[in-house]
Amino acid sequence: MEWILPFVVLLPFVLVMLVAGSGRRAAADHQARRLAVLERKLDLIMDHLGIREPEPDAPAVVMQELLAGRKIQAIKVYRAATGASLQEAKDAVEALQRQHGLR
Repeated sequence: MEWILPFVVLLPFVLVMLVAGSGRRAAADHQARRLAVLERKLDLIMDHLGIREPEPDAPAVVMQELLAGRKIQAIKVYRAATGASLQEAKDAVEALQRQHGLR
């Protein structure tokens, strides 16, 4: 019988915490959906106006690594500087190699 009092006292507290947590999650989901809608609208406007997002400029360090023959290091530096995925960075570094006639 002694276990009932702590149970009765703690149960409302636990319920309040669960409800508060689910409310925050719902708000975050709502914000993520709104952001996705806004991004889609912006993409449509940019397409309609013929505006392209500029490619990030390759830092000078990337070119230094390429000139030194360190392609993998150049890809790593490019990813760190631009936040690109591995495939995007590899494609960009290879495009730089072609533009400058490097192999």
